[in-house]
Amino acid sequence: DEHEGMDAAALKEHEEVTKVKNVGTLELGKYQMDTWYFSPLPKELMREKGMIDVLYVDEFSLNFFTRKEELLRYQRKVFAGRHGKNRRHPPGNEIYRCGNLSMFELDGFEERLYCQNLCYIAKLFLDHKTLYFDVDPFLFYVLCEVDERGYHPVGYYSKEKYSDVGYNLACILTFPSHQRKGYGRFLIAFSYELSKKEEKVGSPEKPMSDLGQQAYIPYWTSTIVDFLLNQSGDSRSMSIMDIAKKTSIMAEDIVFALNTLGILKFVNGVYFIYAEQAHLEGLAKKHPVKKPRVDPSKLHWTPYINDVKRDKFSISSKKPSVEADTVGAAH
Repeated sequence: DEHEGMDAAALKEHEEVTKVKNVGTLELGKYQMDTWYFSPLPKELMREKGMIDVLYVDEFSLNFFTRKEELLRYQRKVFAGRHGKNRRHPPGNEIYRCGNLSMFELDGFEERLYCQNLCYIAKLFLDHKTLYFDVDPFLFYVLCEVDERGYHPVGYYSKEKYSDVGYNLACILTFPSHQRKGYGRFLIAFSYELSKKEEKVGSPEKPMSDLGQQAYIPYWTSTIVDFLLNQSGDSRSMSIMDIAKKTSIMAEDIVFALNTLGILKFVNGVYFIYAEQAHLEGLAKKHPVKKPRVDPSKLHWTPYINDVKRDKFSISSKKPSVEADTVGAAH
């Protein structure tokens, strides 16, 4: 319970404070974004009236400023420095580059301030986000657009370093200034590419918000239709576990997506996918795999090593499919 330990007075104060926004506008790089929700920013940032008209953020360090001149003075000082201090990208390691898109992996333990500030920013735009002040157990993946000026963050997702329930994504946000570009689905696809590298199945943190479902259902349905149509070879039958092993999508999410598509049949206690070639082609038009797509050949990343025998989400620890899982795809 996030309110555990609060007495009645503290709880009432918490409710009053969180009712209203405390930041009017966020300025990140060349973009100004109207905020949507309250964020529990560090008290030293808040003025007496408890409201920041514009929160200025240095896009490379994510340091916060309440006055434009303070941001500019900081940037002049940093960019005039030597010995690599004028870094124009997030901290951490660049693990993906394709065209003008780049992805950085950050360890919350090693880059604590940057990751905490990322959470503060996310809370300005996410109503359901539980803010993790303790970012140490998490990895953060920051998506950037690259140009001659540097690496400009456009969104991110986080995940636990080790999840005992198989979650491969905890929180996801595309900044409002860069929405409608397909970056949300790109971040989701990226989380599954890492699961493939780990040879695991994964799923987003549950329960999912309505916005989360709106983001994930199109990814699941388009990925599974594309797999059945283009990647299943000549197989006329396969198990849900076979699909899970190839896509790294958890079995329960595959069943949900197949039901959404209307092609999962349950006959005599056995699941079947029944879809003729023409029907799958029609579904592919209705549920397309959209760009930008993740190019796995551009991903340079080594997963954390866990004990496969103890990790029930490791694909190599999966037992052969039982008959009740069997599905048939009629092409």
